[in-house]
Amino acid sequence: MKKLAFVAVLGLAACGDAATEEPMVEEEVAVEEPAMEVQMAADGQPAPGTYEVVLENGDVVTETVNADGTYSWISTNGETGSGTWRTDGPNVWCTTGEGEEESCNDEMVDDDGVWTSTDRETGETATVTRVEG
Repeated sequence: MKKLAFVAVLGLAACGDAATEEPMVEEEVAVEEPAMEVQMAADGQPAPGTYEVVLENGDVVTETVNADGTYSWISTNGETGSGTWRTDGPNVWCTTGEGEEESCNDEMVDDDGVWTSTDRETGETATVTRVEG
């Protein structure tokens, strides 16, 4: 019986003592967020960038489009604005100015490389040139 008790004690010792075991190391696993879909502009490049927009009346607006879905603009007469933007494919540009409802434009680049943007509500057409981005 003493022999059996001794074997049982050795068996327990072999299993280890919680005080003498090495602590478990928790590993951090990096989880990649799904990549945001890059929204494209009418010129075939990603939409974020800086643009010069010449309105039908000749006024020029410089528009800065950010990757986070925001934009800001300043006109040659000093007016400014900002809001959010989205595309519905490369040929539809939609903006929501602060305190305004969404407005969408149909856009295209013709065979000569001229980029036009036509407001769906008013029918006014502007010419767009990418300055940066």
